[in-house]
Amino acid sequence: MVKRILTVLLLFPTLVCAQINTDRVMTIARNALYFEDYVLSIQYFNQVINAKPYLYEPYFFRALAKLNLEDFQGAEADCDAAIQRNPFVVGAYQIRGLARIRQSKFDGAIEDYKKALHYDPENITLWHNLTLSHIQKKDYNAAKEDLESLLKVSPRYTRAYLMRGEVSLQQKDTIAALNDFNKALELDKYDPDAWAARAIVKLQQAKYAEAEADFNRAIPLSAKNAGNYINRALARFHQNNLRGAMSDYDLALDIDPNNFIGHYNRGLLRAQVGDDNRAIEDFDFVIKMEPDNMMAVFNRGLLRAQTGDYRGAIQDYTTVINQYPNFLAGYYQRSEARRKIGDKKGAEQDEFKVMKAQIDKQNGVTNKDVAQNKDKENDEEGGEKTRKKSDKNMNNYRKIVIADDSEAEQRYTSDYRGRVQDKNVNITMEPMFALTYYEKMSDVKRSVNFHKYIEDLNRTGILPKRLRITNMEAPLTEEQVKVHFALIDTHTSAIVEDEKNASKRFARAIDFYLVQDFSSAVSDLTQTILLDGDFFPAYFMRALIRCKQLEYQKAEQAVETDVVPGDNKRKEITAVDYEVVRKDLDKVINLAPDFVYAYYNRANVSAMLKDYRAAIVDYDKAIELNPDFADAYFNRGLTHIFLGNNKLGISDLSKAGELGIVSAYNVIKRFTDQSE
Repeated sequence: MVKRILTVLLLFPTLVCAQINTDRVMTIARNALYFEDYVLSIQYFNQVINAKPYLYEPYFFRALAKLNLEDFQGAEADCDAAIQRNPFVVGAYQIRGLARIRQSKFDGAIEDYKKALHYDPENITLWHNLTLSHIQKKDYNAAKEDLESLLKVSPRYTRAYLMRGEVSLQQKDTIAALNDFNKALELDKYDPDAWAARAIVKLQQAKYAEAEADFNRAIPLSAKNAGNYINRALARFHQNNLRGAMSDYDLALDIDPNNFIGHYNRGLLRAQVGDDNRAIEDFDFVIKMEPDNMMAVFNRGLLRAQTGDYRGAIQDYTTVINQYPNFLAGYYQRSEARRKIGDKKGAEQDEFKVMKAQIDKQNGVTNKDVAQNKDKENDEEGGEKTRKKSDKNMNNYRKIVIADDSEAEQRYTSDYRGRVQDKNVNITMEPMFALTYYEKMSDVKRSVNFHKYIEDLNRTGILPKRLRITNMEAPLTEEQVKVHFALIDTHTSAIVEDEKNASKRFARAIDFYLVQDFSSAVSDLTQTILLDGDFFPAYFMRALIRCKQLEYQKAEQAVETDVVPGDNKRKEITAVDYEVVRKDLDKVINLAPDFVYAYYNRANVSAMLKDYRAAIVDYDKAIELNPDFADAYFNRGLTHIFLGNNKLGISDLSKAGELGIVSAYNVIKRFTDQSE
């Protein structure tokens, strides 16, 4: 009977005295938030708010969860509630500022950041976002004042120089902008944005070779940035390197398949080199995206005529003429196509239209629309090879498209910083492996993680779902959360009926783990081990969860300092705290010496503690057991680099990239110069 009561108290913490259990529920909720399980975290924060509506913390952290779910209005409302309860929390103003920015409430955001800076005047993140808010309002003088203050606080903050350079460009001061971009590169030659920013200025100055050289440095450091390929293609085009430009458009479209400029410009270049059919495919795509883009329709018409599809060409020309009845090139091309299919009468009508316009011009009788169109042609053609995306002058249909100024201005304005739980680490190791039911889909196909014992366990049907071995865990949906709370009830009833069943304890532990109740999960895993000391998955999961608890506790110390400066009362986490994690992994290896993921996780723990040589020994063993273990190659590569063995590290990272971890190539570029 006592056990039944304890179980009920464990499962329904809000039924117990609020003073005791709200702390526990808050811990679980913040666990879920830290590990990006936002939907689940909100449900826990709701419980705390219902129990103690006068606390600011649940409102603040619920706002953070809503911000990550893009519920900006809800996030702002929760921050209002948090500030009402405690007006001295810097983080609440910071998060409300972000929520307001996402709703284009820049005045409110500026007010929030100024208030937060009153309490924490040396917070780089606050100065950063305040600056960007002023840039959004085009208050460039205020932005420069912000940046002066930011650089006094942090003279080596490269992003400040990039933003100031951007502001100078908006004020048409190219020299000052270049000085700031050069300073940013002097401070950090591995910042892709600095290389790209300087390259764009070089493009504007028509220094195309220099621009290409800068893009060559930016691209390996930011391989997933389609914009850099698009811009390098422009630099190559101006140097008549059409094949190189097309190659860049190919790469950009691999990253961003819906990029308008990429498809349009590649279509033009394919047409120039005679690749008509594939050029038509590009313009088909553009027209599907923008059915009213008459320049794309006209270009497709030209290509259709070139490939013998005269009826298709006529259809496209007619569409353009209906929109632009004074576009003479349209009539001329349609007359040619009509004559090809034997429509002599139609061809003569089009030719008459062209001839009449020419006679009118000679006689000084010019249609107003034609005159305006011709003025634009005289103003804009003049040897220029490019046009702005917003340019609707049909005479520019053959010109390469470049982004409008309004789009170019957005380069840094989306770079808001400072979600309180963000882990600001430039280079991070691949995460530890877990046993779970849910796995994120990967953009790059990797090998299936397998172990015979786990597969046999799945075949027994003891667990409600198939257990997966993964280090790409997926957060739960609202429906999945409900399912696992229900499963906890089901398993609890089964455990009461059969207290000695280790499998049922393990099954409930997995459910507790999935709903981020780590303490209850560890308790169940410990009971599983006491009932069956040879069941190694229990040791493996207990090690993982304890490690996550330590990671969370370390993060909490940083978060509390960020939210309320100077407020950090937690005990510092040391290497001794990780010994229980190591011991569990040692036990897994003792029980299942072929379970490669235990060596990998133990190596990760060693790396966390900066015991890099021990980490390498375990990564070596993991790779020996599985020669295609991409994550082990990646982490061993980083570990070699941390030890100063850059060549060995780059070799491992190259193998990791080959096996599907694309980010390895970014890291390789950063450290190649140092290894030579």
